[in-house]
Amino acid sequence: MVTAGDPRLVQIVALSLRVSLSAAFIASAIGLPLGALIAVTPFRGRRAVIVILNALMGLPPVVVGLLVYLLLSRAGPLGAFGILFTPAAMVVAQVILIAPIVTALARQIVADGWEEYREQLQSLGATRARLVATLLWDLRHSLFTVLLAGFGRAAAEVGAVMIVGGNIDGVTRVMTTAIALETSKGDLPLALALGLILIVIVLALNAGAYAVKETAQRRYG
Repeated sequence: MVTAGDPRLVQIVALSLRVSLSAAFIASAIGLPLGALIAVTPFRGRRAVIVILNALMGLPPVVVGLLVYLLLSRAGPLGAFGILFTPAAMVVAQVILIAPIVTALARQIVADGWEEYREQLQSLGATRARLVATLLWDLRHSLFTVLLAGFGRAAAEVGAVMIVGGNIDGVTRVMTTAIALETSKGDLPLALALGLILIVIVLALNAGAYAVKETAQRRYG
């Protein structure tokens, strides 16, 4: 099925990548600058914010799925948008799941970089926005691994996306939900093919993260 490019397989994998990449992009657009801002800005309650961020990294997916379902259902506050049981709802759930991960990891990386470059950047009189932008750019190689981690977490998610997406064939069925369904139906060839592709994606992400780290270490010593 993999080598022959089975149409059902291709459709499921393509939707999975589209949803997870969209969620990773949105979560990164939120989490990277927010994490960097927390890292370089002293404020009252900062420790509590960091603790909460770290705790949110372990959000139960089914709870997130339930909350998003309630928000997007017809009786919910966002029900007028009518996106429940669509890929958009799945993206929303994945963003909520991975944004805390991206934010917390980015904060830690930027905090380490801030300790190293603090005196130099402060001597230049850089604004807070400039500090954030400079650190994000200088630490881009390390932060790229954060993006990969976020995408990998999104791609492997099953509980939340099944609740808000409904696992509708041809509409919201992604790799993880399809594996769960096909296994329960006894259709092991499709489940195994999807599982193989998912493993390859995870391995590729880890290889990419390692390559980026090695490149950064060689370039900057």
